[in-house]
Amino acid sequence: MTGLAEPATGTDGVLSPQYRALTIGMVALITLVAFESLAVATAMPTVAQALDGLSLYALAFGGPLASGVVAMVVSGTWSDLKGPTRPLWHGTAWFLAGLVIAGFAPSMEVLVVGRIIQGYGSGLLTVALYVIVGHLYPARLRPRIFAAFATGWVVPSLVGPAIAGLIVEHASWRLVFLAVPVLAIPAALVMRPGLAQGSGYDVRPGRLWDKRAMWAVAAAVGVGLLHYGGQQRGVVQLVLLAVGLAGVIAFGPRLLPKTTFTFGRGLPSVVALRGLVAASGFGAEVFLPLMLTRERGLSPALAGLVLTVSALSWTAASWYRGRPNQPFAHSVFLQGGMILIVLGIATATLTLNQHVPVLVGILGWSLTGLGMGTVFPTLSVLVLEYSERDEQGANSSAAQLSDSLSTATVLAIGGSLFAAMEPHSAVTAYVVAFGFPALLALLGVLAARRTA
Repeated sequence: MTGLAEPATGTDGVLSPQYRALTIGMVALITLVAFESLAVATAMPTVAQALDGLSLYALAFGGPLASGVVAMVVSGTWSDLKGPTRPLWHGTAWFLAGLVIAGFAPSMEVLVVGRIIQGYGSGLLTVALYVIVGHLYPARLRPRIFAAFATGWVVPSLVGPAIAGLIVEHASWRLVFLAVPVLAIPAALVMRPGLAQGSGYDVRPGRLWDKRAMWAVAAAVGVGLLHYGGQQRGVVQLVLLAVGLAGVIAFGPRLLPKTTFTFGRGLPSVVALRGLVAASGFGAEVFLPLMLTRERGLSPALAGLVLTVSALSWTAASWYRGRPNQPFAHSVFLQGGMILIVLGIATATLTLNQHVPVLVGILGWSLTGLGMGTVFPTLSVLVLEYSERDEQGANSSAAQLSDSLSTATVLAIGGSLFAAMEPHSAVTAYVVAFGFPALLALLGVLAARRTA
């Protein structure tokens, strides 16, 4: 593939002098984006109360999701036409500007605007970072750097909510937004020497705001309506969900490879699997603490322990996938990872039975973490392997779009089904809430077989 960088010597690694600053800076940025996402979720109830903006609570989450969809498409096109450096710096600037606006927001309306700007910046910079890996790292080092990226997403889940809670309780919720720029600016500047290695990108003619960008705007509106409608009730909820789902279904597929939904061999199945693994894992995860607290009587802290255990197993699996000389082909790891996710969801569902020890569910859910940690870095490697150099941006954005669109859709549908069934039968509601993601994971096993 022409997208491969020049081979490195056998002694080089992602922390060798050639790559050290770039690796540290990129992982730091990924970690800060992940931390901010989790920290805001913890702080937002206090924010909405302080700014008297409960009516805009859902939009504060749906807005950045929607703007991120648009940014991913723009960043992919931009990276392929001009190189990934420009979208990286622009994305970092948008991300920081949004945080500052939200941190100083005098009203909930202004905070929502800041969140939308922040989401747009996150979408720009995350896609650009993946393209930088394709341009500047040799193929044999990509599993290691993507394993580090995966850890950068997982580690904040261990400490992010606790830190944010302490900040909100003992200082000010505004620091949740304003503290990140203090760390993100040095992380971005650290990367500059390493990025200079790739300053000679081929520049091609083309438009950033082409028809794909317009389709992304339409799909983003659909995502926003799904997220907002999922927190409404009655006829309004049904209408918003229907319109949002129609927007995602009509325009989302146009942003992905043509045979994504029929599991075309190679890249289309890789992109499809990225959506399936995200939707199945996160679609089940949101209901697990709820089930453990309401049906098994655990405290919120103990219920959160299950997510900590899965985060640790995710990190361990990502670390292993980053090691050289793996014994199996990528497709074998992908199939095994999806099977682990199915088993993890099934085991967690068993804890609905009062006779099944909660410890079984906690340990079972760690299988899901192992599966997620195995699949995500592998898919990132395959996206670049299956991409020519001038396609890495578009294909990286397609994979991340598949993730975002699938997760938003499944969470909206699953949440609505749960809300409708739970008053009549809690057990049935949970079985459906876990069963839907489990079916998607089973479908992912089939998609994994076609990624070779």
